[in-house]
Parts: sequence; C-alpha cells; structure tokens
Amino acid sequence: MPIPTARSITIGNRQFGSDKMFLIAGPCVLEREDLTLEIAGSLRDICAARDIPLIFKASFDKANRSSLDSGRGPGMQTGLTWLARVGEELELPLLTDVHLPEQCVAVAEVVDVLQIPAFLSRQTDLLVAAARCGKAVNIKKGQFLAPWDMQNAVAKCIESGNPNVLVTERGSSFGYGRLVVDMTGFAEMARHSTPVVFDATHAVQQPGALGKTTGGDRRSVPPLARAAVATGAVDGLFFEVHPDPDSSPSDAPNILHLDSLGELLDELLAVRAAVAGSRA
Repeated sequence: MPIPTARSITIGNRQFGSDKMFLIAGPCVLEREDLTLEIAGSLRDICAARDIPLIFKASFDKANRSSLDSGRGPGMQTGLTWLARVGEELELPLLTDVHLPEQCVAVAEVVDVLQIPAFLSRQTDLLVAAARCGKAVNIKKGQFLAPWDMQNAVAKCIESGNPNVLVTERGSSFGYGRLVVDMTGFAEMARHSTPVVFDATHAVQQPGALGKTTGGDRRSVPPLARAAVATGAVDGLFFEVHPDPDSSPSDAPNILHLDSLGELLDELLAVRAAVAGSRA
C-alpha cells in the first residue's frame, strides 16, 4: 500500500504538512514569562531564515512527572496567559498539552493545537473532548503502542468531527528505562493520511534513570532525527530547546541547546532534499 502524499492540517490560513518540513519546538515546561518570549523569538528567527513553518510548544503543567517532588510548571491560568503573549506579539501558532477533558475548552481559546500526551493517547474522553474544540489535535504515540494502533486514536478524533490531526512518534518502551525508535513505524503511521511528526528529544529519554527524574542523552537526538527524515515519511520535527538545557526543571538531559538548532535544521533540510531528489 503506497504512503499517501497529501498529508496536511490547517492552522489559521496556513497548511502544515508534507509539502514542506515544519517544526514544533519550545521549552519542555514554562518557567518564566520573559524566558518564554525569549525562546519563542529565537525560534521564530531561526525558522524564518530557513523558511520552516514553526509551531511554538510549551507545557503549562507536566502532570506525568516521575515523583511528587518534580516541578510541574506555572499551571493552566498563568501558562495560558504567557502563551497568549507569544501568539499575539510574535504571531506564532501555539501548541500545549491537555491532560483532562475539562481543560480542553479553555486551552482551545488560546492555542492552535491541543496535544494529547503519550501516556494518555488511548483516553477516549480526552481525545473526543480535544477534537470537539475544533482546533488541531496532536496525538503523541504511547510508548506502549504499535505504530498501526494509532489509527484507532486518529479515528476517535475524526469521528468526533475533527480531521485536523497530527500523530507524533516519541519512541517505544524497550525493557526497563529504555526507548527505541522503529524507523519502519513512520510509514505505518503515514498510511492514516495524517501528518507524521518525530519527537526526537523525547525519543532519547531514559525513563526513571535518575531515580526520581527521567534521564536521557541529547547527543543521540541529531542522528535519530536524520534517520527519521531519511525515511521519507516524516512531515515535521519536534524538539524541546532551551538556552541552558541543564537548568530546565523538566527533561533537562534530553533538551537541545537552542544555539545548536539552526545547524541541525540545515542538516535535516539537506537530508529531506536528498530523499526528494532520489524519488524524482
């Protein structure tokens, strides 16, 4: 079965999909309003210089942290206020996580894409509530799901009246404390005719490796991202970035340094162009 070539979603008056590689990026969790605007502004400039469509991502609450001691973010009300400033002042589309069905309506008033966390990717009530808001929905593939199982999560959104769905690969559980990325899975997910995103920074997590927090190795992000783009079935990339990654209160070992992003994007664009050229 051939992979559908027309895979896109609509955000505002712009298409995000297979005709041009797009980026979802931002800090793992919101920390300070000024830092949020600083990171968003840098990302806007980096992507504009390369004609890469950008969706700014940041979480107002990390509800699936390893322990009660872990920081979770500023909360929904404050976080949405900060995100609204990014949208208004920098004119960027926004993405953030929702964890409960009752959060969806309020979040949809501010952001353009509601993200379903990987651990919640089979939660029917959450998927339906997010879909019914009318905004695009990004479903992170659960670490416990096969790529072809995502068709059921996608169907829950489409059958709730919302065809604007993205699916994101972020690695699969492999024993204890490890994740692996099945490169054949991208083509499987692309068969659902939804844009496919690769979350390279979460894919290098080592769950629970640091006891009360998640470990990881950001050095593996670039080779995994290059390999994913080389499959020809990835429409967008997802990176968590920070000007001082080790200071991030969430996922610090996995986050890319903001200053390294431009060079990596140049490499990925070159890989994508080479794949497209080989098909011509």
